[in-house]
Amino acid sequence: MKTAYTADQIRQAEQALMARLPEGTLMQRAASGLASVCADLLGRVYASRVVLLVGSGDNGGDALYAGQRLARRGARVEAVTAGSKTHEAGLRALLDAGGRVLDPSAAGAAIETADLIIDGLVGIGVSGALREPYAELATAVAAARGHVVAVDVPSGVDASTGRVEGAAVRAKVTVTMGAYKTGLLVDPGAGYAGRIELVDIGLGEYLPDPDVAALTDADLDVLLPRPRTESDKYRRGVVGVAAGSDLYTGAAVLAVGGALRGGAGMVRYAGRPAPVAQVRSHWPEAVVTQLDEPSIGRVGRVQAWVLGPGLGTDDWAHELAAAVLASDVPVLVDADGLTLVAKDRTLLRRAAPVLITPHAGELSRLIGAGRDAIEAARLDHARRAAAELGVTVLLKGSTTVVAEDSRPARVNTTGTSWLATGGTGDVLAGLTGALLAQGLSCYDAASCAAYLHGAAGRLAADGAPLAAGDVVTALPAAIRAVTSTDS
Repeated sequence: MKTAYTADQIRQAEQALMARLPEGTLMQRAASGLASVCADLLGRVYASRVVLLVGSGDNGGDALYAGQRLARRGARVEAVTAGSKTHEAGLRALLDAGGRVLDPSAAGAAIETADLIIDGLVGIGVSGALREPYAELATAVAAARGHVVAVDVPSGVDASTGRVEGAAVRAKVTVTMGAYKTGLLVDPGAGYAGRIELVDIGLGEYLPDPDVAALTDADLDVLLPRPRTESDKYRRGVVGVAAGSDLYTGAAVLAVGGALRGGAGMVRYAGRPAPVAQVRSHWPEAVVTQLDEPSIGRVGRVQAWVLGPGLGTDDWAHELAAAVLASDVPVLVDADGLTLVAKDRTLLRRAAPVLITPHAGELSRLIGAGRDAIEAARLDHARRAAAELGVTVLLKGSTTVVAEDSRPARVNTTGTSWLATGGTGDVLAGLTGALLAQGLSCYDAASCAAYLHGAAGRLAADGAPLAAGDVVTALPAAIRAVTSTDS
């Protein structure tokens, strides 16, 4: 599992480690790793042009010592010292190796023509908008033709939250020291980080429980349920799907498809006549119950429910939602179900677990925060919603965030922008419901489903537009890719 930490957590770990090491050891370790990544990007270091953007903090020192190493290999290294002070030993080392300091007035032209720019302006302890001259330099980097490498975190990105307030450096590669920072994994900050390279400087044993975690293929291999020799369709989990309406029949088809491809032993669909006809036509494997009244009494026993995709928000839908949420099994609430819950919070007063899967607009209605504010601080608002509503939250969007109680939030690292198309959320709801029915907790089901959904999206798109049904089709391949061949 990939784990990430806040700036405070990293600083405390660094202080504990530095107390046991000679002064400057951590900076030399960081600079060595940074220089190695930069050399690989350049390919040919000799005669290349490297510009260092050097601030007052330790990141500036890392950049200077990395510049020293590149200068020794024949690079032409120039430093722009933008802070109120400069790491004296690092600057001396750079100058002794043949590097030089640029006049600030020449910084823009040097940045524009450099083969590589190292951003060491601010470190992990800085939050809020960049001040001048840092903001101006960050803007100048946007016009650079060369590789942009950020030290620890791109300047302008809050290392603890991923917030970006104003100008920020957009890196091709971020070389982060000791451990991943939360802000590198959560948008908008993640969008500025580029590829992330982790340099081990020895923090491991000093790190606390993580602030954020991201699953890997190996984690999915452990967490995903598998059928056993004694399994039958009931033991493998039965998921109920209450979705679709006369207006949105496709939502029911896609949610049922996601549930069927998610490994449940049986999918029971309950809905009105129009979506019932479509589900029967598309998925003969599903057990279908046509509802003449908004009741689930005739549906049969399930281990989890998916409630809401395309359901509508009229009185009939509200009554059906109340019936589903009155059950004693986990319920995933999505789409129109979230609108119903936003109008009537009493629907969430239940003992059994609830998982909600909103996008930013739906979460806005649930907790009264502005959509733009949610997008700017996805992690904070997902955690807030989980605490206020007493539910597990899967916040969909550019960075999918799973939040529950005081557990480390999980962020998803799979996916593609091609998934931003109608119906893919319905597939995700069905897939997640299937994992709930197979016995995963809301926390694990949401995390695994987001990962598989993103992986299936990549497979289905393969660099081109996709439709939601393509994601359903790609789910088995996504599952095969992360599970052991002997399972």
